[in-house]
Amino acid sequence: MSLAAGVRRIVAGNAGLMTGPGTNTYLVGSRDVTVLDPGPDDDRHFDAIMSAADGAIRWIVVTHTHQDHSPLAKRLAAQTGAELIGLPPPQDGRQDTTFVPSHSPADGERLALGEMPLIAIHTPGHASNCVCYLLQQERLLFTGDHVLEGVSPVIIPPDGDMAAYLHSLDKLQAYDFEFIAPGHGGVMERGKQALVSLKRHRLSREDKVLRCLGRLGFATLDVLTTAVYDDVPVERHRWARLSLEAHLIKLAREARATAQDGIWRLRQL
Repeated sequence: MSLAAGVRRIVAGNAGLMTGPGTNTYLVGSRDVTVLDPGPDDDRHFDAIMSAADGAIRWIVVTHTHQDHSPLAKRLAAQTGAELIGLPPPQDGRQDTTFVPSHSPADGERLALGEMPLIAIHTPGHASNCVCYLLQQERLLFTGDHVLEGVSPVIIPPDGDMAAYLHSLDKLQAYDFEFIAPGHGGVMERGKQALVSLKRHRLSREDKVLRCLGRLGFATLDVLTTAVYDDVPVERHRWARLSLEAHLIKLAREARATAQDGIWRLRQL
């Protein structure tokens, strides 16, 4: 699917609870192509990318190294000789350790990728090595899993960090973009408003954590998950529990909550 001048999207066949319709792979450029987030190591997806790029792949860029975003990078690079660009995988047991970049962009670096350069913006939070990429000429921001269509991304501690995530949302406001091309789902118009709504949602959930702790007095993570995410289907609670833990870690650092032997309570001032 064509999204803008010189930008195409191919959706991987890995649809699911946490991947929505599948991982978005973006082809940026026409003569010299950048593959952004190649996705899972899947034969059909590999063939689709190679066919759409018509052999002109020069660069492979990843937003982060979770297993649904970067594993195909190694095979694509071996086939095409393309340069691998992104930050190395953190060692938390959830990453694609096959991704070995030849270049790790600095925050704010302008990547000279043929006729369609990208600006790398470090946005830790969902993962510590998350990077968003701005295509200035189209005012289009590629966000990976930092911003998603219709859902709030899961923050998985200890590598994922809620305070860093909120800071990264604020950081993006300084850049000039209108559209967001996420790692899953469709292109989002009014991108700045999407950031505001996402931050409001996260802070609202944090306020609910505090209110539930105040009402319960004390609670385990499992009990608190049921209370804080009573508006979320039970089958999603195993993922909600991770974001809840990230919220609690942030609150503990701010001296607003405390835990002992797995029991959480409000910190008494």
